[in-house]
Amino acid sequence: MRKGNPAVWAFVITSTAGFMAALDNLVVTTALPSIRTHLGGGISDLEWTVNAYTLTFAVLLMLGAALGDRFGRRRLFIIGLSLFTLSSLGAALAPGIGALIAARAAQGVGAALLTPVSLTLLTSAVPPAKRGLAFGAWGAVNGMAIAMGPLIGGTIVEHLSWQWIFALNVPIGLALLPLARLRLTESRGPNGRLDIPGTALASAGLFGIVFALIRGNSDGWSSPTVLTGLIAGAALLVAFVAWELRTDAPLLPMRLFRNRAFAAVNSASLLMSMGMFGSIFLLSQWLQTAQGYSPMEAGVRMLPWTAMPMVVAPLAGMLADRIGGRIIIAAGLALQAAGLVWFALIVAAHVDYSTQIPALVLSGTGMALFFAPVTTVLMGSVKPEEQGIASGANNALREIGGALGIAVLASVFTANGDFSSPVRYADGLTPAIWVGAAAIAAATVAALLVPRRRAAAAAEARAAEPQDAGTPALSPVN
Repeated sequence: MRKGNPAVWAFVITSTAGFMAALDNLVVTTALPSIRTHLGGGISDLEWTVNAYTLTFAVLLMLGAALGDRFGRRRLFIIGLSLFTLSSLGAALAPGIGALIAARAAQGVGAALLTPVSLTLLTSAVPPAKRGLAFGAWGAVNGMAIAMGPLIGGTIVEHLSWQWIFALNVPIGLALLPLARLRLTESRGPNGRLDIPGTALASAGLFGIVFALIRGNSDGWSSPTVLTGLIAGAALLVAFVAWELRTDAPLLPMRLFRNRAFAAVNSASLLMSMGMFGSIFLLSQWLQTAQGYSPMEAGVRMLPWTAMPMVVAPLAGMLADRIGGRIIIAAGLALQAAGLVWFALIVAAHVDYSTQIPALVLSGTGMALFFAPVTTVLMGSVKPEEQGIASGANNALREIGGALGIAVLASVFTANGDFSSPVRYADGLTPAIWVGAAAIAAATVAALLVPRRRAAAAAEARAAEPQDAGTPALSPVN
């Protein structure tokens, strides 16, 4: 790594921070029994050690993007990373379950501040010709963090203690902070105004929706709390759209959704997260509960899935630069769906692990093919000055998709099975995995709606023509 190469430094700094933020979505799940033994608390408290992070992360992503445009993206990245590092230390040292939940919520805030500006900082540092490769590797790192959460968490809990899940973030964060200050270039969005009403409506609406999804299974989908969250959240998001259509400085310009590439890739991202998060959540427990593996042994057996991005993603990123991302994204989603269909067909109480390996490889390859070019497609679908908010919106939709996937697939599981025996677990897992496969199949259809490369080139030519005043052109997508 050359000392003066800003693109390499930007990739290392932003992808490492992004890996930590994405990892903390699921890494704590394998530590819950140890946390309960050490800190006490009921099942609801344990759920909130996971959900407090998800909730603040999802709700504040768009605010993080807007604050970065207003006050400086490098500055906000450093603030978010500092908060994430400090709250990780707080989680490791938590004396009780309440303190741990509070620290997890603070971690989510820090992650929401640093994640959306990471891509914008990387974009500004990487030459256009190499952005496909850089985005592919960045996306693969984040996807790998999500998939490897159970393995990393299980290994740390088994050989160290649950506190080290959070404590390991601290030295990494402390090392990244001076590098971010010295090696990242400051940038801001073109509009210095902050859309306070839009930010408040979007944050409150997302809070209601995500909170309801998190509480749906435990409280009941017809409970007043859940129904209030869903209805109020949806109403606030409708009000957010209405406000954005009329304000001069919108948080999220609604015209972006008239761009077929932007709308399609965001739809595909939400549906993919729904199927993938929900499936990984159940399958990681399947290996432990029904097949009798320890947390680390289960994580090792997930490696045919989780290790594939390291092999496939860089190649997919380079290929996306040559032929465009549309077909690669669609192929990746189709492979993910095929992997889950394979699982649904073979799941049984005592299925041999070797029978599961092809499904794991298919799913991992598909995940790598999706994450590698999807960022290139997303960032290429908007103008450079809109990339921060586009990243925030996409990450928020992924988080909502993940929460929705866990809620829906867990509901299907509990309606058909339970944890009492391998047979009952298989009874619930099979229909849940079919639902996950259907969600990713729908994501495949959405990805195919991304314009072809020739259509994108025609759009680029039209965008280069003189525009009427007040009619901004959108950048094409590969």
